[in-house]
Amino acid sequence: MATSPKELPIFNAFRNDELLRNVAFRRYWSSAILNDLGSYISALALPLCSVLLLKASPAQMGMMGAASALPYALLSLPAGVFLDRNRKLPILLASKAIQAVSLASIPLAWWLGMLTVQWMYAVSFISGACGVVGGGAELVFLTNLIGRDKLLDAQSKLAATDSATRLLAPGFAGVLIQWLSAPYAVLLNAFGFLASIALLRNLKASDPKPPPSNKHPLRDIHDGFLFIWNQSLLRTLAWASGCWHMLIYGFAALHVIFATRELGMSAGMLGIAQMIGGIGVLVSSLLLKPLSRRYGPAGAMLCGMGFCAFAFIVTPLIPANLFGHPLASAVACAAMSFFLDCGVMLFLMPYGAMRQKATPDEYLGRIVSTMRFLTVATAPLGSLTAGYLGEHFSVRTGMACVAVGGILLTLFLSLSPAMRQARVAAPAAS
Repeated sequence: MATSPKELPIFNAFRNDELLRNVAFRRYWSSAILNDLGSYISALALPLCSVLLLKASPAQMGMMGAASALPYALLSLPAGVFLDRNRKLPILLASKAIQAVSLASIPLAWWLGMLTVQWMYAVSFISGACGVVGGGAELVFLTNLIGRDKLLDAQSKLAATDSATRLLAPGFAGVLIQWLSAPYAVLLNAFGFLASIALLRNLKASDPKPPPSNKHPLRDIHDGFLFIWNQSLLRTLAWASGCWHMLIYGFAALHVIFATRELGMSAGMLGIAQMIGGIGVLVSSLLLKPLSRRYGPAGAMLCGMGFCAFAFIVTPLIPANLFGHPLASAVACAAMSFFLDCGVMLFLMPYGAMRQKATPDEYLGRIVSTMRFLTVATAPLGSLTAGYLGEHFSVRTGMACVAVGGILLTLFLSLSPAMRQARVAAPAAS
């Protein structure tokens, strides 16, 4: 007797999964997939625009990374107050529209012969600013959409599709960049933001306008800092994430230069390396739940830091002709992308879930933005320092300094009392 399609395991899983039955979450998820597809193309295309077409130096790549992180230092605190006093969806849509326009300006400037490294600085700054305001709105909006208790499950699903996108997008981006050139490949990301706006603009979700506040904005900012200071876990997450972002941005500032100039990798080879990184994202989505059940979110976050540190250590040690073959060096670089991307997701997903769970509704916007100020605001320092070391010493020296920082951060985080307490408490609560 034939089995009805509705009796297949996939349909049973769909019916039994509350998130998958939520139409609003499915539309949000679809929007996230489109954004991921475009962002992975831009993640390869934007640095290649600077390195290959504009001949950017290590110091200039450091400046570009700093420009993308600087808005977190300048705008995070006022953005938190702004988010807590306004509906989140209109802010999210406006940010996506601005990002689409700024990215579309890159191929236009290239076609007009006006594209410069300074233009790339400006686009990086605008994208960072939209990430601060729109990204903060998106985090709060997702929490309101599904509730705190489903955040980890939602992030696991988002990571699974993110990994699938990561497997496809970079290889496609490498071919597209070689065919059309990097500036025109960025257009796909701009179109992705427009499609995302179309999916989200009529979304029916809980997004009420907060009641008017009679507090001065500086008072709200003060309350956000005070709340974090009084929570030992949030204090620990703040300094740990701040150091981690400094290392990640420093590594990213030098990675494309290292891969193209030290290892001789082409755009297509870089795309394949990032596809291997996508497998790491998939593995992280599979590891997140079992690691969190056994060691708690804090333990999963520490595992992610360890993977990142391993990639930081090994990458600058890869020779230009490993075993006498440049291809072997590219394979080794791709393997490190696997460990780095797996580590990044294992660090960020538990971090976000712990931060949201420890924050009451009335503080969500301020805490998200204040934590971003305390964490990502350090990123320009890492990017600029790595660029300076790469410019005045060598690219490998700059990456080696990042590796030392990764080792120290892993050790300090593993010894942190707040993280050890979270690791002990979480399994008993599960």
